[in-house]
Amino acid sequence: MLQFRLLGPLEIVLPDGRILEPSSEKMCKILGILLLRNEVSSVDVLTRELWDDNPPRSALTTLQTYVYHTRRMFDQACETGEEKPSLVTRPPGYELKVPAEQVDTKVFERSVAKGRELLGEGDAEEAGSILRQGLALWRGPALANVDAGDVLRGHISHLEELRIRALELRIEADRARGQRRDLIPELRSLVVSYPLNEWFHSQLINELHHGGRRAEALQAYQDLRRILNDELGLEPMAEIRRLHRDLLASTA
Repeated sequence: MLQFRLLGPLEIVLPDGRILEPSSEKMCKILGILLLRNEVSSVDVLTRELWDDNPPRSALTTLQTYVYHTRRMFDQACETGEEKPSLVTRPPGYELKVPAEQVDTKVFERSVAKGRELLGEGDAEEAGSILRQGLALWRGPALANVDAGDVLRGHISHLEELRIRALELRIEADRARGQRRDLIPELRSLVVSYPLNEWFHSQLINELHHGGRRAEALQAYQDLRRILNDELGLEPMAEIRRLHRDLLASTA
């Protein structure tokens, strides 16, 4: 069966492993929206993604042509008797019916939800395993090879936020399993990748402090304070300032 990969460059993977490539950038945008929205995508939404606020007079006809070519692409890619994606016309637009297990974003979202549930129930080991599986689906920025418009950018931002949340949950699961020392190298990398994410910084400071590396923890705090001041003119949040005070008290 086909596999749709959006957590990285957009790829449609055929059952034999070959990559099916849409013939145009606008077909990629249409596929992205249809796969990411859990509802019918209206003609207005699709038109806005394809042409922003300046659609041509032929926008509706051109959109219908792209949809037609997308259907033909699926027809030609799927062998006789093989179940193929169903791209249906449904007022006020179109809907692409694909089983959730064939779309990596859907699999990822389910992994995060399940991992959060298991962690809440105290099963940190299984939660961590499921969250790692979900995070492993990422191959780079979502839809990295698509020139996203306003509509797709909103969905991509949601996915990136969910990725950060999945990382936070997995870190919490690892800590609950006693793997605290192993977190430090990853947290150092995360504060570089997400320099304004105070949660990652706070976890790095806390783990360095817990590991007896107080000087490094103090330096990590100063690094965060400098970044926030330079970029936003802000001080660290109250929780991190309290952690800093605890560090100073422990070195007195």
